[in-house]
Amino acid sequence: MEKKSQASGVNHAKFAFYYLLALVSLGFVALPVGQIFFQIINKNLPDLYGNYGTDFSQDILKFAISAIIIAAPVFFIISRLIYRSLIAGKLEKDAGIRRWLSYFILLVTAVLIIVFLILTILSFLNGELTAQFIFKVLTVVGISSITFSFYLYDIRRTVIDKKDKVMKAYMFGSLFIILVAFVLSLFIMESPEQTRNRRIDNEIINNFYAIDNNINSYYSTNKNLPQNLDVIKNEVGFNENIYNSPVSGEAYKYEIIATSSYKLCTNFKSSNMDKTRAEYRYIEDRLRHDVGFQCINFKIYDSGEKNAPATAK
Repeated sequence: MEKKSQASGVNHAKFAFYYLLALVSLGFVALPVGQIFFQIINKNLPDLYGNYGTDFSQDILKFAISAIIIAAPVFFIISRLIYRSLIAGKLEKDAGIRRWLSYFILLVTAVLIIVFLILTILSFLNGELTAQFIFKVLTVVGISSITFSFYLYDIRRTVIDKKDKVMKAYMFGSLFIILVAFVLSLFIMESPEQTRNRRIDNEIINNFYAIDNNINSYYSTNKNLPQNLDVIKNEVGFNENIYNSPVSGEAYKYEIIATSSYKLCTNFKSSNMDKTRAEYRYIEDRLRHDVGFQCINFKIYDSGEKNAPATAK
């Protein structure tokens, strides 16, 4: 009797682990699938005057893809282990651990449905496009309905049978939706190389900002522009790395245009000219550039003139 009790305790702990891992992996599948569809909506229905969450985001998309790659196999493997145990009789259909944890998963799913619907409606009330709102509500309702109804059916079914057509329909249907979301995401995701190039160019722009500040400090003291960047390196100081390309290490080209204007030039690895892309939407016009060797014009702050827009050379 004692050995049987110990074995039952071990089984309860094992199946509790299975169900909790299934819940965690389900969260890292269902939510990212929703995020992918949200980003597809944001990409194809851009809202130039929207709020946070209405812009297309490469970072959110890439997190969702990464989560699905890892979590989806875990969820389906764990689910298979659970249902094989049910069919083999290792886990009783009416076992307390199964019923409690199944209803716990239903509770978590219901809470997430409520939270996401609240946030989606809030975004609409804050000015989100009606079309975006409608498609996002349909996405939330669709994914949550499948998840909720699946576990509700599972806990209520009276017969555990490996030929259960409803369970197979849920499993293959959910797998199909996940694969569709994954494949569609690949069409709108930028490659790792594109991401790296964009970050390199952002660092170059940050360097230009720092150099511009140093030149303005020099101008404030000397009332004229430095003849070259070596002058401000010696007089103003600052991190010397800002004067060179983060890729090639080549010094940026500096050229005086007029008494209070100049330009900085270098080779850029990407273009930020597309204002419809969320990551480029809020860049100042004067800092826009194309691929290749480009120059950006600057004006001294107190010269009474505004900085000129970027020019390609």
